[in-house]
Amino acid sequence: MAKRVFQGSIVAIVTPFRDGKVDEATLKELVEFQIKGGTDAILPCGTTGESPTLDHDEHRRVVDIVIAAVNKRVPVVAGTGSNSTAEAISLTKHAKQSGADAALVVLPYYNKPTQKGLIEHCRAIADAVDLPLILYNIPGRTGVNMLPETLAQLADHPNIVGMKEATGNLEQMTQDIVLCGDKLSFLSGDDTLTLPLMAVGGRGIISVVANIVPKDVADMTHAFLNGDWKRARELHLKLFPLCQAMFIETNPIPVKTALAMMGKIKEEFRLPLCPMTEANRKKLEAALRSYGLVS
Repeated sequence: MAKRVFQGSIVAIVTPFRDGKVDEATLKELVEFQIKGGTDAILPCGTTGESPTLDHDEHRRVVDIVIAAVNKRVPVVAGTGSNSTAEAISLTKHAKQSGADAALVVLPYYNKPTQKGLIEHCRAIADAVDLPLILYNIPGRTGVNMLPETLAQLADHPNIVGMKEATGNLEQMTQDIVLCGDKLSFLSGDDTLTLPLMAVGGRGIISVVANIVPKDVADMTHAFLNGDWKRARELHLKLFPLCQAMFIETNPIPVKTALAMMGKIKEEFRLPLCPMTEANRKKLEAALRSYGLVS
């Protein structure tokens, strides 16, 4: 059976807080904003959704809210990764039971497993839950890098359908695609590298900046997939300074601050994340003003 293809713009949606709790009403409004903007799929409980500071009940609740709010209009890819294989399996089972269309599984952080350990971790989740899995390689956050030869050993598993690539290394991403071919959907994990990755065979982006400009990110990926490379390049260059602004401090601090400046959420984080420095706040505001997002 052919694997499901995930492509285009998949937003790693933020988790809005209010007075220390998940702001459920605002989360539903953000889902509507994404769907109206043409986003292809919605991903709750990723890094951008501050999953490290959600307790298990909150994590499951956020996934449930997003699935209900989306109501099958677009796919939902639930973040279910953990540095404990058993915990990742538990979260992935919940995602399937709740009606998620797929799960995003970040590679184990802090433990620093070997390449063999990475294979066994990913296979254990894929064997335990019959749900499409997108693996997530982000060495800057996890301390471990899945090598292309390792990924190639997982690409034949029927439940492993994609890879979110956030190594920042286009040579490694290209080698991934050379070794795995069409067995996996390759999705950029860096907004600034979406178009370069698509140029060598990537299918789209799991995006931070789509939280604030869903239509432009969707239009860029759709233009490329439809063969309108000139339009895709124009949108990439337009988006580039805004993408850079989303990472002047640790994600998701800038994107949540931007959404607050746009009046869409309350500016609230959970420690150890904290509000932006004043100097960076001014840089962010200038980027938003230049793009026409704030007056």
